[in-house]
Amino acid sequence: MDIVVLCGGNSTEREVSISSGYNVCQALREKNHNAILMDVFFGMDNCDIFETSKNTYDVTKEKDYIKSLSTKVKETEGKRKSFFGNNVIEICKKADIVFLALHGKNGEDGKCQAAFDLYGIKYTGSGHLASAMGMDKAVTKQIFMSKGVPTAKSVWVKKGEDTDLNPLNMSLPLVVKACNGGSSVGVVLVKDEKDYQNAVEECFKYDNEILIEDFIEGREFSIGVLNGKALPIVEIIPREGWYDYENKYKDGATTHVCPANLGDELTEKMQQVAVDACDAIGCSLCSRADVMMDKAGNMFCLEVNTLPGMTSTSLIPDEARAIGVDYPSLCNKIVELSLNKYK
Repeated sequence: MDIVVLCGGNSTEREVSISSGYNVCQALREKNHNAILMDVFFGMDNCDIFETSKNTYDVTKEKDYIKSLSTKVKETEGKRKSFFGNNVIEICKKADIVFLALHGKNGEDGKCQAAFDLYGIKYTGSGHLASAMGMDKAVTKQIFMSKGVPTAKSVWVKKGEDTDLNPLNMSLPLVVKACNGGSSVGVVLVKDEKDYQNAVEECFKYDNEILIEDFIEGREFSIGVLNGKALPIVEIIPREGWYDYENKYKDGATTHVCPANLGDELTEKMQQVAVDACDAIGCSLCSRADVMMDKAGNMFCLEVNTLPGMTSTSLIPDEARAIGVDYPSLCNKIVELSLNKYK
């Protein structure tokens, strides 16, 4: 098939998205698809790319070119009103399907999905509404509570509102999060009162709404959900600190144990929490739930990721390998499942 792997964009997760897209594009070409890598924000000049990319296309060269454009994002934002880059819509219309390797704002938040729905462009992953709700941590929390999905206590605060902890009925330690962020960008763990206000100010740099959430001390897990069924659980063990941006993407900074050492009863319970969380948001095809478990065995779903990362250190590929599905086969499976929803 002719497949566009869409990456890049103008979010704080641009580099992660490029890494995901590069891996996916290589994998799909290994499966004999005519896959091309394209930056959603900058696009490309060659509208006939599928005709010229079957045999001589160099994914690495295209990835390096897209990375070189990262220094021009801010400048380009100031010069134009349109988000989509040159020929993006035209090339995506020619594709059999678009593999969304986007992360963060304007890619993971339902905006691209909604535009593609209107253009009749087929794409991988969840629809526009689930994507929008899953991206917003505060909205996700409200849905979790209404659907009975166990989650940490939190409050939703808008810029300009009182953030004093006493009226909010919150106490340290806690986590302050920008509502619309990803890859732990705009997430600050606060254990000392003197650091709290700085954390609030830092998170408001990324969004006008923040979530102030109880810190759950315990073990951290991630569970992929593929086509409504939970994959093996992966336990996340950072060598130092917590699972922040550096520990997520720096090689060797975090150990992934998959399948997690939980025992049958806890495994089934946690997998059900993940399926329920993804179902509550309305995710389809491939999503991921992040769950904390305290020392007493209580589980708390923190959030749902509607476009899980596909980098070399990402979690969904680890979980798929645990059931004998290699990376290229996983990418191919996501394409097949995504096409089925259009039948």
